[in-house]
Amino acid sequence: MDSLTGMEVFARVVRAGSFSAAARDLHQTPSAISKQIGRLENRLGARLFNRTTRRLVLTEVGAAFHLRAQRILNEVEEAEQAVSHLNQVPRGTLRLDVPAAFGRLYIAPLLPAYLARYPEMRVNMTMNDRFIDPVEEAVDLVIRIGELSDSSLIVRRLAANRRVVCGAPAYFERHGTPQRPSELADRNCLVYTYRAARNDWSFVRQDGEVTAPEIVRVGGNLETNNAEALLVAALAGLGLGLLPLWLAGPDLAAGRLVRALPDHHAPDSAIYALYPPGRHLSPKVRSFVDFLAEHAQDSLAWGARFA
Repeated sequence: MDSLTGMEVFARVVRAGSFSAAARDLHQTPSAISKQIGRLENRLGARLFNRTTRRLVLTEVGAAFHLRAQRILNEVEEAEQAVSHLNQVPRGTLRLDVPAAFGRLYIAPLLPAYLARYPEMRVNMTMNDRFIDPVEEAVDLVIRIGELSDSSLIVRRLAANRRVVCGAPAYFERHGTPQRPSELADRNCLVYTYRAARNDWSFVRQDGEVTAPEIVRVGGNLETNNAEALLVAALAGLGLGLLPLWLAGPDLAAGRLVRALPDHHAPDSAIYALYPPGRHLSPKVRSFVDFLAEHAQDSLAWGARFA
């Protein structure tokens, strides 16, 4: 029997005035209640009740113990009520980890509106492109883009993610425009190092024709783990990048970048929210994931119009 349970039974006996009355309240037998009080007294090394044939009377030690036990039980009840309230109203600190470029461009601008909607929330956001284990690093929520490995994390898809080959007009003026994916093997391709098989670029047809992806081994003079660095290099005419539309879309629309291979794109992936499994999803995580999903429904904001 744990200490809290013993206190609860003891307080119920005091309030009911007898073992039998407490037993009825707790749906137990009087003998079970008596045994629990006996074990509590043995553990404390003190008698809590003077028992007579008519009633129970607290001893001096029992009265002092009851005062402190009731105070503890009241605090436990208040803590449970507070948690119950937390389960209804998002409050506290949300520890969030997001990809660096996507976080700067799309998550950070949403935070003022989120915090205005939930004024009792605080956000602690870190940005990096490597995958992190939210359990090991005590993070409530992770946003990731691309293919996901199998894990025990809960996954919610937020939006599509399409990547296309693009480069600056000046690059195509100097080197010509590739007409087939296989021609990329002879071009200076800018490589994102956090992707699996980073030098193997896969392509499917834009028209949706069902074929096996075409894989091309590429290489170049720049490899980096930062998507924005690839964008800057592509804009400068250094080479060709396989860039997500949420990142390159505005420059494509403005003509600062030109899409190569308009009939092909990389196999589509997605933007995901990931969080540790649990029987109860905390209000702070639920509120932020729902908030992101609400804004992701406006797919124009996350690059779909450039597809």
